[in-house]
Amino acid sequence: MAVGTETTSAEKKQAGTPASIDPLAVMRIKDLVLRAKSVVEGFYNGLHRSPFHGFSVEFSEYRPYTTGDDLRSLDWKLFARTDRYYIKKFEDETNRRCYLILDQSRSMGFGSLEYTKIDYAQTLVATFAYYLTLQRDSVGLMTFDEGIGEFISARQREGHFRQMMVALSRPVAGAGTDLSRPLMQIAALVRRRGLIILVSDMLAPVDELRTNLAYLRSRGHEVVIIRVVDPAELELKLKSPSMVVDMETRREIYLDPEAAAQSYADQFGKHREQLQKICDSLGVEIYETRTDQSMDDALFHVVSTHRRRSGGPTRAGMLSTAAQGGGGAR
Repeated sequence: MAVGTETTSAEKKQAGTPASIDPLAVMRIKDLVLRAKSVVEGFYNGLHRSPFHGFSVEFSEYRPYTTGDDLRSLDWKLFARTDRYYIKKFEDETNRRCYLILDQSRSMGFGSLEYTKIDYAQTLVATFAYYLTLQRDSVGLMTFDEGIGEFISARQREGHFRQMMVALSRPVAGAGTDLSRPLMQIAALVRRRGLIILVSDMLAPVDELRTNLAYLRSRGHEVVIIRVVDPAELELKLKSPSMVVDMETRREIYLDPEAAAQSYADQFGKHREQLQKICDSLGVEIYETRTDQSMDDALFHVVSTHRRRSGGPTRAGMLSTAAQGGGGAR
């Protein structure tokens, strides 16, 4: 699967999902929890109007409310439209263990828009956490830069989601990016197979990336990388010779626009190609999203990727097959 946004956009179009949520409008919401909710609600609204109801995206069907039902499963939007109470019948309540890994290195503080890559990435991670929590999965969080920052074990209990949001809201403080350390740490700490989502600009050497991803895959983990890039990073546009500063090393570099533009494009393209080859060879999904792109595209990609990998519309079918073959449940 090629890096980029075209495949997911095509999938959404085929599924009948309307285009999307304005990222600028989302980022103007101050509260991180409200941002995540707005993206997930927009995502669900799109799915409700489309035939894409696989992978236990929220529920399999409605049924009338009866006394004693959990009020949290009531669909209030449907009530507003029909003046009747309906319960969302969940297709599969199998608990899955998911870890979200967020790059908080200094390069993530770059932004040519009204917000930075880290603002966008934090919102993405919050969105994934909120979505997975609604799916009744156990969700954990790790943040990193040149070392490990926060680590919150995957759980499903009251207050856990808020704890992750507090950790996510902390400002960028690190300098360099070490992609190896968080992957090694997750592999050491998480024994049970699960879903691991790495959100990063991936602006770091990839020498040891193959080894660490291969180890995670060998332990049965499903791995998805969401690469966050700013539109200004895709093409170097300097109008005149300039001194630029490396955000992570703080080293000043003199650049001539004509000479630098082609060199930058070549190196950026080579790095992207290396990442893709590593991921393709290991069965790891990598999806590149720009910070001016709707956030529900990345969520759609994670959902559709897992649906495709599971071989069917429900996790229950996948778990049943694994059980028959002697595999352990997630």
